[in-house]
Amino acid sequence: MYQKKHLIVLCLAFLANIYIANSQNSDFRNSCLSVDERAAALLKELTLDEKIGMLGYVSPAIERLQIPAYNWWNEALHGVARAGKATVFPQAIALAATFDSVLVQNVADAISTEARAKYNLSTGMGRHIQYMGINFWTPNINIFRDPRWGRGQETYGEDPYLTSVMGKSFVKGLQGNHQDKLKTAAGAKHLAVHSGPEDDRHYFNAIVDEKDLRETYLPAFKALVDNGVEAIMCAYNRVNGEPCCTGETLLKYILRKEWGFKGHVVTDCWALDDIWLRHKTIPTRVEVAAAAIKAGVNLDCANILQDDVKKAIEQGLITEEDVNLALLPNLRTQVKLGFYNNPDESPYARFGVDSISNPYHIGLSRTAAARSMVLLKNNGILPLKKQETASMMIVGENAASISALAGNYHGLSENMVTFVEGLVKATGPATAIQYDMGVNYIDTVRFGGIWAAGFTDVTIAVLGLNPLLEGEEGDAFLSQSGGDKETLNIPRSHILYLKKLRETNNKPVITVITGGSTLNIKDVEPYSDAVIMAWYPGEQGGNALADILFGDVSPSGRLPITFYNDVKDLPDYADYSMKNRTYRYFGGEVQYPFGYGLSYTTFEYNWIKKPLKRYSKNNTINIELKIKNTGKFDANEAVQVYIGYPSLDRMPLKELKAISNVRVKAGEEKTVTLTIPVSELQKWDLKANNWKLYKGDYKLMVSKNANEPLMVESFTIR
Repeated sequence: MYQKKHLIVLCLAFLANIYIANSQNSDFRNSCLSVDERAAALLKELTLDEKIGMLGYVSPAIERLQIPAYNWWNEALHGVARAGKATVFPQAIALAATFDSVLVQNVADAISTEARAKYNLSTGMGRHIQYMGINFWTPNINIFRDPRWGRGQETYGEDPYLTSVMGKSFVKGLQGNHQDKLKTAAGAKHLAVHSGPEDDRHYFNAIVDEKDLRETYLPAFKALVDNGVEAIMCAYNRVNGEPCCTGETLLKYILRKEWGFKGHVVTDCWALDDIWLRHKTIPTRVEVAAAAIKAGVNLDCANILQDDVKKAIEQGLITEEDVNLALLPNLRTQVKLGFYNNPDESPYARFGVDSISNPYHIGLSRTAAARSMVLLKNNGILPLKKQETASMMIVGENAASISALAGNYHGLSENMVTFVEGLVKATGPATAIQYDMGVNYIDTVRFGGIWAAGFTDVTIAVLGLNPLLEGEEGDAFLSQSGGDKETLNIPRSHILYLKKLRETNNKPVITVITGGSTLNIKDVEPYSDAVIMAWYPGEQGGNALADILFGDVSPSGRLPITFYNDVKDLPDYADYSMKNRTYRYFGGEVQYPFGYGLSYTTFEYNWIKKPLKRYSKNNTINIELKIKNTGKFDANEAVQVYIGYPSLDRMPLKELKAISNVRVKAGEEKTVTLTIPVSELQKWDLKANNWKLYKGDYKLMVSKNANEPLMVESFTIR
């Protein structure tokens, strides 16, 4: 009844609105009509030139229809990015390390709240500029298949299942609960088979067979499409010879026809230029414009469509009807975002200054950062006792670094708390704390802070990488490989400094590692009493580290990537075959397995309900576990369930298929219920060119991490 009354009020308000009086046909502003009806009505009002103008990311104003300009280029990887004040949450790889989809959704919900507020404030001042919109080219759900890729920090790690779960949660938080009334519009990128080499991305041709394509590179995209993601961004590279932004296989046949995607497709920025200038698969700009329209591109992050679509029509390569079909999804997105509604109708109209970087969002960033940090080693030094820590030395190039907090694609905040600042705040004025940068990335001879460290109770060394050493082509300008890494090594100067620190005194050293990828921890482990992987933890990184060090939060982060011993153990970087890659297919020794992470407490697992002994395709595996915290700290536990497959050619060694993040107080027990549809165990049959559920013997493993099962039960599929 409420919904009907609300709709009547809205319709009456529409009829009373005089701001639409100058429009030739007001149906596209009529919120009583469906999204499709309104988009179609607007399309009818547009001239051909106006339609073409709306195919580019800089969409010009159409004054005769009172439509303001809109800039589609917008980012929100871990907070509203590149747009001034916004809460800076932990980098995406760190969010994945929480293994907590509810937390990730809450983070994304906070981001979309801030985005709406910034949009309200900026448009209220007549500003329609880049990075102030309410659609986002986020999340990055490419698979972090190789630790050399500099942009892996933007992803949710190496596993298709974890990436799907985290991606769905992030999109849900960005878009809200109503598909026809989007809070913001999310865009999953980069379709597809895109994970380096970064310096060759505008030329590269990724060769991959259908089995790896379907089982590794596409599942997260399929999951997000099935869950209503509004946009898909196509990648720079080619896949099996087809440019991702004009190739029919990915966009036309798989995305649109097979998966039924109804949203809009946007190119990566200037990707269409790559096709004729670098891939050279299509000779001219005009032909590229026509091919993109025919393949299903709707929006160009550049200007080829705006400049050359009309020429393509004049040359008979496409028709105006093709342009209509290309533009309609963009218009539907705009209608869903409320662009053509009376602003007072928006449920987000009141979001303003107090919705940005408010205490709740700041606290959420701190929680996410603490929950993302992974304790890799602890000889008993942690947690520190404040009352017994009278003095502390903080050293390392990243200890006072804003970049080491922010990662890439970040916003800005007046609340950026470096590791030094967080520890000073946590310990208070009665603790003697000193800081010395100690070392930089280059100098392997001259070090600072060594002498002073010998006179303090404990040293905190914050070392590792920053976004200048790993990241996107052009941004990570200190990288020797166009943004990528050539090795897994932490800078040599950092290792030598840590070694010197240990040689000079026998006081405890806690090493905190920043970075967004697999690193060679074995180089720092011998000289460290404890090692924490802090990632790029966002604006509250310093406070979060203090929470971990002093035991206010028990570590619960888990590695969303495998920490290999050496890149020499891996195939060639440019090889996109999954053979011998990630925990799913790598059979060698590793430093730390996928899913690894220590805690300050211990947990005891017991069965309540075991899996059945036999299943068929339409069944669901249902299990129940009892999780007891047998230690002294309240803590979160990331419950991980893996499936082991029959010994058949190209089967994964194991795969994560269910997770649950549960908070258990010391001495408390919790019941955890997990489900796995048997259909999700299907694999791609290259002969039949379709999915197949293979018969045979399987294992269900409730595990600490990918390499340490706690409880194992066998079952059969017949």
